[in-house]
Amino acid sequence: MAAVTSSRPYHIVVFGATGFTGQFIVEEVARCAAESPGSSLKWAVAGRSRQRLEDVLKRAAGRLSMPELRTDIEIIVADVSIEESLAIMCQQGLLILNCVGPYRFYGEPVVKACIENGAHYIDICGEPQFLERMQLEYHTKALDRGVYVIGSCGFDSIPADLGILYTQKQFKGTLTAVESFLTISSGPEGFSGHDATWQSAVYGFSDSGSLRQMRKKFGHQPLPVIGAKVKKRGFMFFSKEIEQYAIPFMGSDPSVVKRTQRFLYEEEQQSPVQYSAYVGIGGLFSVVKLLCGGLFFWFFVKFSLGRKILTTFPSLFSFGLFTKSGPTIKQIEDTSFSLTLFGEGYSEGTDPTQGRPNAKICTQVMGAEPGYVATVTAMVQAAVTLLNELHSLPRRGGVYTPGAAFYKTSLIDRLHNRSIKFSIRNYP
Repeated sequence: MAAVTSSRPYHIVVFGATGFTGQFIVEEVARCAAESPGSSLKWAVAGRSRQRLEDVLKRAAGRLSMPELRTDIEIIVADVSIEESLAIMCQQGLLILNCVGPYRFYGEPVVKACIENGAHYIDICGEPQFLERMQLEYHTKALDRGVYVIGSCGFDSIPADLGILYTQKQFKGTLTAVESFLTISSGPEGFSGHDATWQSAVYGFSDSGSLRQMRKKFGHQPLPVIGAKVKKRGFMFFSKEIEQYAIPFMGSDPSVVKRTQRFLYEEEQQSPVQYSAYVGIGGLFSVVKLLCGGLFFWFFVKFSLGRKILTTFPSLFSFGLFTKSGPTIKQIEDTSFSLTLFGEGYSEGTDPTQGRPNAKICTQVMGAEPGYVATVTAMVQAAVTLLNELHSLPRRGGVYTPGAAFYKTSLIDRLHNRSIKFSIRNYP
């Protein structure tokens, strides 16, 4: 564990600890701290309300049978709208875990405060606009200050991003393309997400045009296509791979993976992998629900009153998939995910510029409920990896994807030991 300096009493500060996801992050950090040798991991919680932070620690103490949490864990009052409070928070921790979303509204002040005050930053953002804008506007500043800013360290997008790196490592030859298929399994009460995720989706889709404009500012040349170009699937199709209907995955995975592949191509001269992401939606009844809900969503998301209606009634317009109360503990316990990656490429000694791919590989990333178990595990293990293996991260700071930041670290092994399993499967 990295040493805590006299000017920084904490390794980790959990900011937004009173939020729905933040409460689970608090419990996971507490578990990791209890497991660290001699309880060497020092941490604190931060947020707007001292009373609510005390309540979070009280609940965590009861759930984990750790009464010491109520007295031993420091509380820091900080608000994204008060710059001075963020500065004070960032000066006290080596690493800030930012759980305050939607990030497009509340994330930038935290990134800025971390860079200015020398604290590393990790979030669980699944919003490409925010993630890419932070890279565009803050990479050089973070690099100059020796600060790491690493976004999307939750379910979006560690399984996909590190899943590709795992697949590349296992492939004997040159991996040129991967298609991933996400499936969610749930119990009798079904699967549910919290309103904050729904809000991020509503405002993200409403502003997709600005993302295209922003990407032009990077001035990137297109990544070279190695081997045969992979044809994109349609908006909705029956997938033989997972034996259910599927649609393109709308989260940040494609954006994050492409940024990682660009980094590895430019910095490590690695052959870039083409990537397409899909998610299974089930049978015909699910298709009908999605089409009906999708029509309402695409109509309402285009104007401000429509977005207000969508965010006021998330359960109605998502057919119960997102609620203001979030999932129950039973729903969380009964839910799991599987991300299956189907890769193709060229075997060792074969020229990728000649002919069709001649080798295939299938890998799988599996874990518990994605939003509040896998995300929590991924974020905290990313934090532990950063603190313990800072020397293995690229350069001396900057804004990175998980794959770009952690490709030379033991993060996959740490995740594997924490029930996010990476494995090779027989290609169907």
